[in-house]
Amino acid sequence: MNTNQAKQKSIAKTVSDLCFASYQKLVAGIEDAKRNLAAQFHGQEAVPDQLVNLALNEAEALAWQSGYPQLVFPALATEKVTAASAWYRRSKALTTGHALAA
Repeated sequence: MNTNQAKQKSIAKTVSDLCFASYQKLVAGIEDAKRNLAAQFHGQEAVPDQLVNLALNEAEALAWQSGYPQLVFPALATEKVTAASAWYRRSKALTTGHALAA
């Protein structure tokens, strides 16, 4: 292997390492946001934790498909948990026979 090939391999390795580190940072950021939002919703919403977690997982999956997960996830998560909360309240009202609150 000549010197140019060694340099090219070294540069490729460095770029690959930087890309992987950037990806890990992005994943960690999404996980942090997910934990923070879960804690926020678990404390405020009268919804089972499992339903909140499912809504957050769905929001995360959709956010990754957007190409900008770090920007899209918080809004999607809020929307999904709010919708899950509304569904849960309606479902509970129907099964208990109570009128829906406005």
